[in-house]
Amino acid sequence: MYIEVVPNRDSKPCILLRESYRQDGKVCKRTLANLSKLPAEAIEGLRALLRGGTAVEDFSQSFEIVRSQPYGHVAAVLGTLRQISLDHDLDPQRCTERDLVVAMIVARILEPGSKLATARGLGQEAPLGALVEELDLPDVDEGKLYAALDWLYVRQGAIEQRLAGRHLQEGSLVLYDVTSTYFEGHCCPLAQLGYSRDGKKGTLQIVFGLLCNQLGCPVAVEVFAGNTADPKTLTPQVEKVRQKFGLSRVIFVGDRGMLTSARLREDFHDVEGLGWISALRTTEIKKLVAGPGFQFSLFDDQDFGEVHSPEFPGERLIACRNPLLQQERARKREELLQATERELQQIVDATRRPKSRFRGKNRIALRVGKVINRFKMEKHFLIEIAESSFSFRRDPENIAAEAALDGIYVIRTNVPTPELSAENAVRSYKSLSTVERAFRSCKTVDLHVRPIYHQLPERVRAHVLLCMLAYYVEWHMRQKLAPVLFEDEDPAAGEAQRSSIVAPAQRSPSAQRKIRSLKTADGLPAHSFATLLKDLATLTKNRVQPKIPASPAFDTLARPTQLQQKVLSLLSVAA
Repeated sequence: MYIEVVPNRDSKPCILLRESYRQDGKVCKRTLANLSKLPAEAIEGLRALLRGGTAVEDFSQSFEIVRSQPYGHVAAVLGTLRQISLDHDLDPQRCTERDLVVAMIVARILEPGSKLATARGLGQEAPLGALVEELDLPDVDEGKLYAALDWLYVRQGAIEQRLAGRHLQEGSLVLYDVTSTYFEGHCCPLAQLGYSRDGKKGTLQIVFGLLCNQLGCPVAVEVFAGNTADPKTLTPQVEKVRQKFGLSRVIFVGDRGMLTSARLREDFHDVEGLGWISALRTTEIKKLVAGPGFQFSLFDDQDFGEVHSPEFPGERLIACRNPLLQQERARKREELLQATERELQQIVDATRRPKSRFRGKNRIALRVGKVINRFKMEKHFLIEIAESSFSFRRDPENIAAEAALDGIYVIRTNVPTPELSAENAVRSYKSLSTVERAFRSCKTVDLHVRPIYHQLPERVRAHVLLCMLAYYVEWHMRQKLAPVLFEDEDPAAGEAQRSSIVAPAQRSPSAQRKIRSLKTADGLPAHSFATLLKDLATLTKNRVQPKIPASPAFDTLARPTQLQQKVLSLLSVAA
């Protein structure tokens, strides 16, 4: 017997209980009952019985849910990691160490924390217990995770070569930038006093540089001592790309503090096939503008154009002027000038008050210096200090000279015009923002690379590599999940709305609608990456125990919501 649904033109379909039989060698069927008036749940129950199921009067009396684990976020991240073959990039042969590294990568995205916290999170009954079952891991403790880190460090070169082979080709753009992060402890030789980009002055630092392709996908990372200057990190990257990755023709893109004139002479001069794109420093722009070959009329009809200077032989210079940046710098300078004037006026008032006047040329100069240095505005003021008086005024000529350069920046490159137009040179330099996004994700938003507690240099390097690999997975997830995230899924449409490559980037109309309505194109709620993972975590895996003697327990998933099903479909992951 079986249930058949028979279409009935414009009316509701007819639901019939039928059986099949043979007559004269032919298969025939006859109707036993018309079920059209039964409730849908009754029909589905009968259908289950006909398929060999067992009728249960009360689920709670026959089954017990003995455990419920968050599962959807694990399935999404681990499924993506396997789809992009990162597990094979770690090592073609599966082993316990590889599985532990995979677990740490997934945990870094879902529950970033110390190795001890990760080990506890990977317990059977812990929030990441579903990950333990998926990878069939043994009992996990921090000692095994540290051993897996050591295993990862040894394989860093081979892993980066595999990633470079997939994402870099001859003639590729290579984006490179560095950042620093603070360190806890005093025993690691990599931890040194240096410039803190995290605003934690006086703390030990490490520096690490990130290599990405032109889309911002990370390929390699290297850790340096905290007192290493940014330009000093460039030479190892050039050698890595050309020797280890085997690429003879590449174009390095780095900021003005990285690709300095001195570094360009040492690492790129007369090296065939090695191109670069950077920008001039402020002092170099001043010299260029003061030279005979620069005319401000260049910006009358357009906001960028090529200029030439004998100070930069063999280079192409693309001067750009951004009106919005010009206004912002003028506004900020005026605010700093006014803030400086308010504090300087307090010193003037102190020298003029009737009682306990502030006196002494050296004392006045010391106090003035603190104010001037706080806002970096000394160059814009004319100051007179006497034994019992103090006066100041703005220097209009100096302010006007600086204001003339507001909004102006100059891209420099050695790549000839047939290979790279001026517009694409500017676009390539601006693509460094994708590396900055990777740093924000690694340091603050998602992966929390800081603070670092490891004491051995090898484990510090392995920890940073682990965070880079976690961002590699996250980058691929963001690309696929753009329709349900506050991301621009159609950047080409936004680029088409841009009046010029110098103008600020524009979001596509679809992305703007998504931001205004807080909903996706199909009416689902839009999410950030972090909140989407939290939503996926509500999709649980449940261990069900039948209340029948000797019956084994079984696992079943909760029914995904419409959004969760959409996410899993976009990732091509089966829950």
